[in-house]
Amino acid sequence: MFRFEDPIYLYLLILIPVLALIRMMTYWNQKKRLRKFGEPALLKELMPNVSRFRPQVKFWLLEAALALLIVMLARPQMGTRISHEKRTGIETIIAMDISNSMLAEDVAPSRLDRSKMMVENLVDHFTNDKIGLIVFAGDAFVQLPITSDYVSAKMFLSNIDPSMMGTQGTDIAAAINMAIHSFTQEEGIGKAIIVITDGEDHEGGAIEAAEDAKKRGMRVYLLGVGSTSGAPIRMPGTNDYMKDNTGNTVMSALNEEMCKQIAEAGGGAYIHVENNSMAQQQLNSELDKLSKKETSTTVYSDYDEQFQAFGILALLLLIIEICILDRKNPLLKNLSLFKRRPRSESSQIVVLILVSLLISLIPQTSVAQTDRHYIRQGNKLFRRGNYADAEVSYRKAVEKNPRNPQAVFNLGDALLAQKKDSAAVAQFEQAAKLETNPYRKSLSYHNIGVVCQQRRMYGEAIEAYKQSLRLDPRSDETRYNLELCKYLQKKQQQNQNKDQNKDQNKDQNKDQNKDQNKDQNKDQNKDQNKKNNQQDQKQEQQSDKNQMSKENAEQLLNAVLQNEKQTQDRMKKAMRQPRRRQVEKNW
Repeated sequence: MFRFEDPIYLYLLILIPVLALIRMMTYWNQKKRLRKFGEPALLKELMPNVSRFRPQVKFWLLEAALALLIVMLARPQMGTRISHEKRTGIETIIAMDISNSMLAEDVAPSRLDRSKMMVENLVDHFTNDKIGLIVFAGDAFVQLPITSDYVSAKMFLSNIDPSMMGTQGTDIAAAINMAIHSFTQEEGIGKAIIVITDGEDHEGGAIEAAEDAKKRGMRVYLLGVGSTSGAPIRMPGTNDYMKDNTGNTVMSALNEEMCKQIAEAGGGAYIHVENNSMAQQQLNSELDKLSKKETSTTVYSDYDEQFQAFGILALLLLIIEICILDRKNPLLKNLSLFKRRPRSESSQIVVLILVSLLISLIPQTSVAQTDRHYIRQGNKLFRRGNYADAEVSYRKAVEKNPRNPQAVFNLGDALLAQKKDSAAVAQFEQAAKLETNPYRKSLSYHNIGVVCQQRRMYGEAIEAYKQSLRLDPRSDETRYNLELCKYLQKKQQQNQNKDQNKDQNKDQNKDQNKDQNKDQNKDQNKDQNKKNNQQDQKQEQQSDKNQMSKENAEQLLNAVLQNEKQTQDRMKKAMRQPRRRQVEKNW
């Protein structure tokens, strides 16, 4: 494949037809002037050694040499440089969950950004290992085939976003199965599948896929990102949170139990990712346990420069142009070989200018792909707002010259612009160590303070600003940020003290309420017991009152019997007396 690194210089090729037009106009004017002296045929006989075609040949040779010089400025490149290297390491496939639930912010700055930072730090930890990248949600696909090109890995990593997936959800089984078939055919080398997810598996089958990977000699590691209590999912580009069909805010929680089961089935380990570096250290130690093997790696680097061929052709054309005389070659007629006409001196001057220009351009183009070139290229991309590509250029500059503080500092700026705060702080610290200029070193500490201030780590920000002011006391911005951080730190401490006091008061109130409730319950129980006793006593008294003795019962019975006798006697007397007859009269 052929390309130009700086194709803008090709616009200079417009000079070729312009110069040709000027040459034709001067040739016509020359012929007009010659006609004033006489007929062309007669003048040709008077000037037998003048050549008609040689000046034109010399002109077009100069035109061709100029065109080649312009092409050299455009930096032609062809093909890729392929090198085979032997490395001793492991193979790692990272399967990253990019579903919408990874946008939750229970882990700062978000679950997805935190996962990217971990992968980036993992790549920095690798030296001779191979890495591949798979992204998944409701489906899975390979973002980067397994390779040893760490710069490309970081470039692909920075472009990961949930909008890449058309099908939402979380299919961990599909990601593991795809990772199984993404490794090389090398045997005896440690192979690790690192699944970074929040554990919301919607499809199932992940445990079976992990067991299959274990049977094939692969280890499955689960990195659980998020909190078990859950957090809302922020909508991209807005301040609103994702809601369900009923209008309630969707809460996404880490399913630790399922993650542990998958890791256990895959023969790996489960690691909980929080707002610290413990998970990173634990993952590095787990990967260091895997067996390493020497493998051959094909490394694809940048396009090779092809300006040398064009430079050689330009030099040859200029040499030929110098050797060609303006007049006919008199080698066979006389020995005046090197006699020139006066007007050939101007062409010699032009040739010397082109040769000097060529010599001055060759060193610049030969070192075009140095660290300074990549820094300039990264600066252009950074000013355009293309921070991801600028990061790649700065990383290439650091690879060319790791001791260049400007490249390291600019890399930190590119990372900071992408909100990769922890990685940016590491680069600023490295730049401060390498930098010898006090002003530039102060800028590194200033940026560290800015990152800490954004994270509300006011103590660390104050120390960074103080260090920056020691190197550059004239910075008013740093002094203002320092005072602001001091004020915010005091306010933060006051709020913490208030919260502590509130918590203490709450605890005291809870204890008092418990004691009061106990006392009240005791008193109530006592009162109820007393009332119950009194009621029992009354009931006993009533029951005692209601109970009659045997004597009273006998007296009542005798009284009833006497009344019955009296009534019977009265009935007998009434029956003995005569009855009165009443007759109905008919009138």
